[in-house]
Amino acid sequence: MKKGLLVVLSGPSGAGKSTVIGALMRLRDDIRFSVSATTRAPRPGEEDGREYYFRTREQFLDMIAADAFLEHAEYVGNFYGTPADPVEGNMRAGYHVLLDIEVQGASQVMAKRPDAVSVFLCPPSFEELERRLRGRGTDDDERVAGRMAAARREIAQARHYDYIVVNDDAEKAARELDAILTAELCRSGRQLQSIPEGEMIP
Repeated sequence: MKKGLLVVLSGPSGAGKSTVIGALMRLRDDIRFSVSATTRAPRPGEEDGREYYFRTREQFLDMIAADAFLEHAEYVGNFYGTPADPVEGNMRAGYHVLLDIEVQGASQVMAKRPDAVSVFLCPPSFEELERRLRGRGTDDDERVAGRMAAARREIAQARHYDYIVVNDDAEKAARELDAILTAELCRSGRQLQSIPEGEMIP
């Protein structure tokens, strides 16, 4: 069984990551979505191992000391991180593991795992991004302005990713992600491992 890919997906708020991921998972049945660990308390209806792995602060700090995370950060008094063991287990089982992660966490993963395939999801324009953010109806003008400023900083990091996908249509963006996975699986370094040595082309 071939080992699955580790796929890092980043993009600003409003880029449409959740919609594109949902469309991609309808196209492929060999993808698993990474579950993060957190020290925040579970919300009503949340289950350990489904939305998050819920850990105490002491447990989380022990995991950091044991280098058990692909990345981690502290946000508003709580820790969040990507445990390495579930990711590796799914990959060994042949599944591609998808991390939906912001640029700082992504840089940690890419430094620790140079084999990761990194993709940055961009909106087609800043005007469209602002339209999407305002269309949510959840943020006031000040909050939208803050998200737009953050988006400009994040998009400036897109050049450090292996691929950039522009999300002007979620289904099209999902097909492009699907094509990226297929191309990565066909890389000679991965394919040569599956060819018996006696059948290698001289």
